[in-house]
Amino acid sequence: MSDRPEFTVEYLEPPVAIEAEPLPEDFSSSRLRRSLLIVGALVVVVVAAIVLIPGLGSLRENFQGAQVGWLVFAAVLQLGSCASYVLVFRGVFCRRMSWRTSSEIGMSELAANSVLSVGGAGGLALGAWILRRGGLAADFIARRTVAFFLITSLANVTFLALGGIALATRILDGAPSRWLGAIPAFGALFVIVLALGASRLVRRFDRAQFLADGVDEAVRLLRKRDPAILFGAAGYMLFDVAMLGVCFIAFGNDVPPVGVLLVAYIIGQLGGLIPIPGGFGGVDGGLIGTLVIYGVDAGDAAVAVIAYRGLLLAIPALLGLPALAVLRRRLSSEAHDIAMCAPGQSVEVLGRGLVERPATAG
Repeated sequence: MSDRPEFTVEYLEPPVAIEAEPLPEDFSSSRLRRSLLIVGALVVVVVAAIVLIPGLGSLRENFQGAQVGWLVFAAVLQLGSCASYVLVFRGVFCRRMSWRTSSEIGMSELAANSVLSVGGAGGLALGAWILRRGGLAADFIARRTVAFFLITSLANVTFLALGGIALATRILDGAPSRWLGAIPAFGALFVIVLALGASRLVRRFDRAQFLADGVDEAVRLLRKRDPAILFGAAGYMLFDVAMLGVCFIAFGNDVPPVGVLLVAYIIGQLGGLIPIPGGFGGVDGGLIGTLVIYGVDAGDAAVAVIAYRGLLLAIPALLGLPALAVLRRRLSSEAHDIAMCAPGQSVEVLGRGLVERPATAG
C-alpha cells in the first residue's frame, strides 16, 4: 500500500472574494520611515560624540585602525545569522512554502526587529500578519508563533546555561569569579524548566489557551529533532556571537574568552527589551556593561559593540525592507504560496480541481 496521503477531490464553487486585510499601522510606510529617521538620528549623535568629545580620543584611535577585511567577514557572519533565522522559521512554520517566500518573510521580520522598538516582538507580529494575509488560520499562526519564539529563546538560554556552567567549573577560563558563571547558569536552568512546564500553568487561564498550545507545539517540534530547527535556532545566535568576537579582532583587540563572550552576549541582549527603535542604546549599554563586569577592557568593548551593532542594524534592514516591499506586492496580487501550508483546506491542483489537504501542516 502507498503511504502517500489520500486526497478527496471536491469540485466546489469559486470562493467569494474578500477585501484584503490592510497592513497594521505599526508596519505602515510612515511608521517605518519614522523609525528609520530616529535610528539615523541616534547614529549621528553617537558618531558626533565619538568625534567631538575630548575624552574619547582613544576610542577615535581604535576606530581609525579598523581592518576592513575583518569587518567584511563580520558582515558575512551576520548573513549566516540571517540565513539561520530563515531556516528555523521555515522549519517551524512550513516547508511547503518556497524558499523565496520563506526568505522574504524571515528577512522582513528581521528588518522589523532592526528598526522597530518592541524587543523582537515587532518581527513576530509582522510575520503573523503576513501569514494571516496569505490565508493561514489565526489559531495555527498563534500556536506556531509562540513555538517559534520559545525555540529561538530556548537556544539562547541553553547556551547561557552551558556557558555559565563551563565558567563556574573552570572548564572555560575568563570569569573573574565562579559566581559570574554559576548565577547565569542557575538562572538559565530555571527559565528552561519554567518555559517547558508553562503549559499546565497557563491552561488555567482561558485567554492564555493559545500560549499553552504554543508551548506544547514547541515541545513537539523539539522532540522531532529536526535539524533545520535545531541548527537554525543555534546558528541564529552563534553566528551573531561570532560576529561580535570578530569585531574585537577588526580593531586590533583581543577577543574575550569564549565562555565570557557567550555569557556576556546573552545577558547583554536583555537591554533590547527597552522600547527604543532597534534597541538602540539598550543593547549597546547592556553588552558593554556586561563585558566590563566580566573583565573586558571598557574601550575595547565599546569599539567592538558599536561596530557589531552597526552591522546588526544595517544588514537586516538593507535586505529585509526591500524583501518586505516585494512580498507586499506579491500578497496584493496573490502571487505567493503561503496558503499551501494551511492544513485541512481545499487547494487547486492542476488537472484535478480542488483537493482537500491532509489535516496537518508541516
